[in-house]
Amino acid sequence: MTKDDQIPFEAALLARAGPIEALLRRLLDDRPLSGEIARPQRLMAAMRHGVLNGGKRLRPFLVMESAALFSADSEAALRVAAALECVHCYSLIHDDLPAMDDDDLRRGQPTVHKAFDEATAILAGDALLALAFDIIADEAMMLPAERRVALVLALARAAGAGGMVGGQMLDLEAERIGPDEAGIIRLQAMKTGALIRFACEAGAIIAGAPPVDRERLAEFGSAIGLAFQLADDLLDLTADAHQMGKATGKDAAAGKATLVALHGANWAQDQLQGLVDQAHALLDPYGEAAVLLKQAATFVATRNS
Repeated sequence: MTKDDQIPFEAALLARAGPIEALLRRLLDDRPLSGEIARPQRLMAAMRHGVLNGGKRLRPFLVMESAALFSADSEAALRVAAALECVHCYSLIHDDLPAMDDDDLRRGQPTVHKAFDEATAILAGDALLALAFDIIADEAMMLPAERRVALVLALARAAGAGGMVGGQMLDLEAERIGPDEAGIIRLQAMKTGALIRFACEAGAIIAGAPPVDRERLAEFGSAIGLAFQLADDLLDLTADAHQMGKATGKDAAAGKATLVALHGANWAQDQLQGLVDQAHALLDPYGEAAVLLKQAATFVATRNS
């Protein structure tokens, strides 16, 4: 698939984003849930600012499509997709803070700490992380308890010290110690790849699919997670802030180690094609049912923002 062929896929991406957006709006309402005392308006406004600000909703799309691969319950998949987006958006809010990447712009809008303040941004991120597990654990999920537990465990492992947060720590250290290629790959597999891997594996968990399917979808997620970061590093060098909706060129300015900085843009393009081929091959056993997931792999590698 070429870039010109992405239009039908982007339409599918947009179609999936609609129900996700609607559910997130309901989940981020000011009215407290059973067991909650109150939802402070400023906190909820900051959470909505960090979540309901556009974005491709790629990770939720991957949850929905991986679940559809096994004809899993679509409402359960929608809730897991929303939970994952809460974790992702919490990570962005915290990543933008002055103590982290110190960004003023996210998706073309002021970051949460700029629109509100640093303390509110920290609390908004904290609340979104907690909300994610609330969404999955709630009986509204309408899944057997053992599947909800498996989803909670998988998301916690993907988001925590051995996954995304650990990757963020390695990313901060990378500015000081300059990791080798293996270190960069591990960093990126944790910081970016872990949540994408979960997004793809989640569909098999929701469906109660056999372990072989769960592992195959997880491997697919790992391949496109690395492709996503590699494409992101290329865009950081070649795209402008308007195109990306955030500051660009920061990695190079900070002397941050990336695979693109290590090997060059031509090497990265070759690697991207190899990762797409690998991702497609992993889905071959599912035939036509996997067409959109295969297109997602290509999109990740060839996107321009």
